[in-house]
Amino acid sequence: MSLDWLIIGGGIHGVHIAARLLGDAGVAPERLRIVDPGKRLLARWRTCTETTGMSHLRSPSVHNLDLNPMSLKRFADKRKKRDRGLFAPPYDRPALALFNDHCDQVVETLGLSDLHIRDRAVACSVDCDGVGVRLSSGRELAARHLVLAIGASEQPLWPDWAPRDHARIHHVFEPGFDGWPASRETVVVIGGGISASQVSLRLLDEGHQVRLVSPHALREHQFDSDPGWLGPKYMDGFRREGDLDRRRALITAARNQGSVPPDVRRALRGALARGRIHWHEDDVVELAVQRDGIELRLASDVWLDADRVLLATGFAPQRPGGSMVDDLIASASLPCARCGYPIVDSALRWHPRVHVSGPLAELELGPAARNIAGARRAGDRLVKAIREAQSPGASRQVAPR
Repeated sequence: MSLDWLIIGGGIHGVHIAARLLGDAGVAPERLRIVDPGKRLLARWRTCTETTGMSHLRSPSVHNLDLNPMSLKRFADKRKKRDRGLFAPPYDRPALALFNDHCDQVVETLGLSDLHIRDRAVACSVDCDGVGVRLSSGRELAARHLVLAIGASEQPLWPDWAPRDHARIHHVFEPGFDGWPASRETVVVIGGGISASQVSLRLLDEGHQVRLVSPHALREHQFDSDPGWLGPKYMDGFRREGDLDRRRALITAARNQGSVPPDVRRALRGALARGRIHWHEDDVVELAVQRDGIELRLASDVWLDADRVLLATGFAPQRPGGSMVDDLIASASLPCARCGYPIVDSALRWHPRVHVSGPLAELELGPAARNIAGARRAGDRLVKAIREAQSPGASRQVAPR
């Protein structure tokens, strides 16, 4: 199959970019495909958010997957019965169910399910004529342009002390997660950010005894990076910074890692005050598996007994894409910064035929690159580049080397 555009990744970024290519850049549906191993588009998004028990997004309603940023609000207004819980203050943060229903409408309206190839890309190669992609099924695809919309969701961060092969120790973001307790248990949750807090509150609502172990105190931030990173307030200086090591440092400093928004903090502090969740600001230094459960030793020499341990420790920081991206870099001599992430141009081109989005684009888009807002900005860059290339007298541009 020969295509104009092939997108690897059917998550938030892949779906939005597909929508923008079809709706704004005039790409014909028969010339575009999305490769993702999930049963449906956005499958990993749905699994991860359902596991944590998220009720409302951290992002405002204008950060959605449709072409028009006001589309989600209009979608809610058309509902026969307006539910007061559809949006949470501040910034009209949408309920997860509403956001997912709106995503379904975007997918259905644009026919994206028909463009989904349910498979995993395992190898990519580029030449002067286009890009070749080999799938795990052995199928070969060819396209003029490739978009790597790969997130970090398949590389959850495991602490060194946590074994990966124990039936009652799980990372909540591990692919195929099936570690949720079916009956009443004592569960130790490890983590200090929004996911750990939401998991703890969900466990509490379902009647479990919860102990939350965090390496730091509660950190409150409405967003996972300052909104100034979405506009010229901070991004002008970021773009002027030519030292990529310094850009990486700016990204790291700007991210409010291990933080929770005010509403989650209030709910968690209320549960802590009532003694319904037990908080330990400490580090785990040892784990012992007993016949009747698990014992964790903290740095303070406190021992915790548990029936189950759930890790909500986020994702590993290395460049996503695994060996597929590693081999593509080696074969096409693609430029990378010292942190391992792509060096791309303003159109997010890593190569004249390879564009990136999500984490792979963060040295160009900044701290918000991984978020829904980052997907929208990646879409803006791609659409602009396509329109400029189609304009009379357009000159050929290539990625930096």
